[in-house]
Amino acid sequence: MELLVRTTSLNGYVDLVRSFGADPLPLVRSVGLDPAVLADPDQWLPVTAVAELLERSAESTRSPAFGLRLAEVGRLSNLGPLALVAREEPDVRSALELLIQHLHLYNEALRAHISEANGLATVTVDLELDTAPGGRRQVMELLVGVCHRIIRRLIAPDWSPVSVSLTHGAPADPATHHRVLGTAIAYHQDFAGIVLYAADLNASNTLADPLLRTYARQFLQSLPAHRGSPLPQHARGIIEALLPAGRCTVEQVARALDVDVRTLQRHLARTGDTYSSLLGAVRADLAQRYTTRLDRPLTEVAELLGFASLGTFSRWFRTRFGSSPTAWRAAEATDPHPEL
Repeated sequence: MELLVRTTSLNGYVDLVRSFGADPLPLVRSVGLDPAVLADPDQWLPVTAVAELLERSAESTRSPAFGLRLAEVGRLSNLGPLALVAREEPDVRSALELLIQHLHLYNEALRAHISEANGLATVTVDLELDTAPGGRRQVMELLVGVCHRIIRRLIAPDWSPVSVSLTHGAPADPATHHRVLGTAIAYHQDFAGIVLYAADLNASNTLADPLLRTYARQFLQSLPAHRGSPLPQHARGIIEALLPAGRCTVEQVARALDVDVRTLQRHLARTGDTYSSLLGAVRADLAQRYTTRLDRPLTEVAELLGFASLGTFSRWFRTRFGSSPTAWRAAEATDPHPEL
């Protein structure tokens, strides 16, 4: 099933491209989209087409930080009806948790979660996107930029994170990155997202009106899901979180989702998945990401993916990708993905 995103994800796109002296219409048509749909906030677009559009736009405008520039001109209202509800939550934590829980109303491929440890909170974002790492740069920077703007909008205009993580390499000119995200940016990381003080999550939401929260929640409940159920997307996030602990079973995932195993399996079947296929897909995505990091021992990669030994991981990797992780890593090192 093709995963979709609302056209509001491209709010400001046309004006941004024009600001570089380029014509946005041929770019939009080049990825198979009708430019007319950008004017309708209720339309849905293929996530893969949007990702490709951002990459082509970055190249055409000679703007390596195009995704970040688009995030910079965006507003909370880009999230559509979801923004109306989140802005009435009493604190930052509840607002972010509500957004994460209902991301399927905005982007069917987007996954996010919050983890806390040692006084820090990490908000990670990722896309279920079948494309090479080099084809994800702009859309991932857009997501991280939007995440940064949302948190800042909820807390205070002068808020800044502890750090920002990106999975790709540093740009030749970091000026836009520093302006949008701050200077504490770590590149070539295992995840994309924002690290902040856990206490920031308890900050009062500066946008909230307590009298409107009940009505906002009722409005959210009245909104129909675009298609199917968000449960498979939530399951992917749970699997990612449980894998390093070595206790990622279908029972554990169902318990974390507060459903029984049969219900989880039924929801997965609606999207053509099983627990085993979803586990394999998550492992494959993470394996490619982790194995590319030359500074991470393969024994550690095996542990992060929940394998009992390096040998078990190597056999699985060969079956999945047709080569050993060592050979795959060597091939990647000699043919790196070019940076914009």
